[in-house]
Amino acid sequence: MSEINRAVKGTNDLLPNDSYKWQFVENKMLETARLFGFNEIRVPVFEHTEVFKRSVGDTTDVVQKEMYTFDDKGGRSITLRPELTAGVVRSVIENGLLNGPLPLKVCYIGGCYRYEKPQAGRLREFHQFGVECVGASAPNADAEVIALAKQVLDNVGIEKISLEINSIGCPECRKNYQNALKEYFKANIDTLCGTCKDRLERNPMRILDCKSPVCKKLCEDAPVVIDYLCDECEEHFKAVKSHLDAAGINYTVNPKIVRGLDYYTRTVFEFVSGDIGAQSTVCGGGRYDGLIAQMGGQPTASLGFGMGVERLMMVLEAQNTELPKPTDCDLYIAAMGEKASLKATALCNTLRIDGFKVQTDICAKGLKAQMKFANKIGASFTLVLGDNELENNKANLKNMQTGEQTEICLDNLSDELLSAVNKNALENLTNSIID
Repeated sequence: MSEINRAVKGTNDLLPNDSYKWQFVENKMLETARLFGFNEIRVPVFEHTEVFKRSVGDTTDVVQKEMYTFDDKGGRSITLRPELTAGVVRSVIENGLLNGPLPLKVCYIGGCYRYEKPQAGRLREFHQFGVECVGASAPNADAEVIALAKQVLDNVGIEKISLEINSIGCPECRKNYQNALKEYFKANIDTLCGTCKDRLERNPMRILDCKSPVCKKLCEDAPVVIDYLCDECEEHFKAVKSHLDAAGINYTVNPKIVRGLDYYTRTVFEFVSGDIGAQSTVCGGGRYDGLIAQMGGQPTASLGFGMGVERLMMVLEAQNTELPKPTDCDLYIAAMGEKASLKATALCNTLRIDGFKVQTDICAKGLKAQMKFANKIGASFTLVLGDNELENNKANLKNMQTGEQTEICLDNLSDELLSAVNKNALENLTNSIID
């Protein structure tokens, strides 16, 4: 097969047979976010490269190894977004949203791009749902954002998922921690990979996020940040845990969590599944109180999370979760002859305006082939139009599940179909309850 007929490595097609699953999950995400007061924001797929260097951090794997960066025709360095927080923060600053009522609560769903080794749950094009809460410094804000992530996971049907939390402190209390890390890693410098040797002086915390097996092994005995928190950060973390307790949300403190991006401060968290192998983190986030100032805005406490849609779908599949499949076709109108075809066109148009999913023949098929097609697409009802039906202005509405036929007047088709659809839905619901 030629390249032109292959998807680019690290990308996937989402086919019609699966798209309803994504639509269900995405709708649940946005609906749940709205319950917490978050409204959708949409930002560009690409930004000036400096947006990500300044926010994500030039010592991270993302910036050093994974970004899709190119010069446009104007000679500007442009990068496809590797994550969404930086673009949202840029938009918030540019559009003066900090001047409005705070906290500002926004959510989003969009594609992100990282040049990584493709593997299960980690593609070069991946999709992320996330939220950002701007202008909230109190610890109950941390608990609320975590509660939102949990409710999203609950509402889409995820089970057996655990919450891990940590605090990485503020820039001031992290200085002592970074010094402790430097001392520890300097004693083992010959063991570090080349990238981490470079990170040692610039940002030793990034070594904790290295994917090299050798570095990961060395990190097991490294000092933990939670032992170096200042009094204020310790109190903040204690209060976060109290609010999670009040909300009835179970968690485990994992002092190894640092998250892979430089902008995080204080609370960091991950939702982890044991059903999808090594890439177990489904959702990750935390507080980033210094990011907006770092990007040229006014100092503003903020926090949020990102949730990988592909990984979430993997968990749902691994847990054999059945997502509701919508009816693709409420009614199929089979037409015999030109006059019937014209009538079918008119009826389809009227019914679609009324909100029904309706199809008719557009391939000049015979009646038998039309009925076969209606069955293949899972039409709930069928209607056959011929000369007799046109003359009498009546036709038989057939329930494809039960075989029951009801004579209806074509002038009242919309009302008759609504009644039939509702009756069918009620019977299906009753049967499912009995089963």
